[in-house]
Amino acid sequence: MEKYLIINADDFGMCHAQNAATAELLARGSVTSATVMAPCAVAAEAVAFAAAHPEHAIGVHLTTTSEHGNYRWSPLCGARVTSLRDEQGYMHRSSAAFAAHADVKDVETELEAQIARLLEMGLSPSHLDNHMGTLYGVETGRFELLNVAFSLAEKYRLPFRFPAVFTERQRTNAMLDIKIPKEQIERVLGYVKQMLKDKQVVTPDYLMPGDWNGPQADSFENYKEYVFELYRTLDHGVTETYIHPAVECDELKSITPFWQRRCYEYQLFRDPCLLQHIHALGIKLISYRDLAAMKG
Repeated sequence: MEKYLIINADDFGMCHAQNAATAELLARGSVTSATVMAPCAVAAEAVAFAAAHPEHAIGVHLTTTSEHGNYRWSPLCGARVTSLRDEQGYMHRSSAAFAAHADVKDVETELEAQIARLLEMGLSPSHLDNHMGTLYGVETGRFELLNVAFSLAEKYRLPFRFPAVFTERQRTNAMLDIKIPKEQIERVLGYVKQMLKDKQVVTPDYLMPGDWNGPQADSFENYKEYVFELYRTLDHGVTETYIHPAVECDELKSITPFWQRRCYEYQLFRDPCLLQHIHALGIKLISYRDLAAMKG
């Protein structure tokens, strides 16, 4: 079996620094897909790029949290989705806070509104995923939230970011931040797989985001070495990995204390050596549109 890799740029539309980096990496072909955050201030800029470049697979980054210090966004539906708002009217800062407060009907209402907003702007979405993994239920075991995501994917006939195969490497990946017992995940997985089959929702085989817990966070060279090794050890089948590339600037530094990580990602994924490494490993880069064609 071949090895296929989808590299998705999350947080398209979050800020100008994110938009500039994502647009460049899509054009270079070192990022194969991206997803737009509808509630954010410059989502329209991201959608304008997508409309001008229909050859790129750009989807919807379903958003229910607003995690940054002084740069916040609110639900598109405002007071109609009270359970999705904190005391200041913004989305909750963490996945745990979202899971503790979210009413499923409010989640359905807000996510439908986000997709509708981007469609109205002119986006022809290629797939769906979700910001900070809030819809996976891995914080508190609220797996009914997955049903909301799968139902949207079924309605719009779009692939969704969810691993068809669950591995130990995924369970221990810090970016996935899985906090419920392995046994509970395994019990639910059979039900989830049947739901995906019934709804005819296409997903990648594996989900393997970069993990920043370790020496890879200490320097660009360490990060490069980490990514090169990560790709050497990919399983056969379709793996998705996601990054959050951004151009270094004052805007980005004012938003997140982890700005350097986003700049490392931008620096590495614009370097021709990365594509050379991927091709040398015999890995085939594909987009979410390619995935839909392969598995749909």
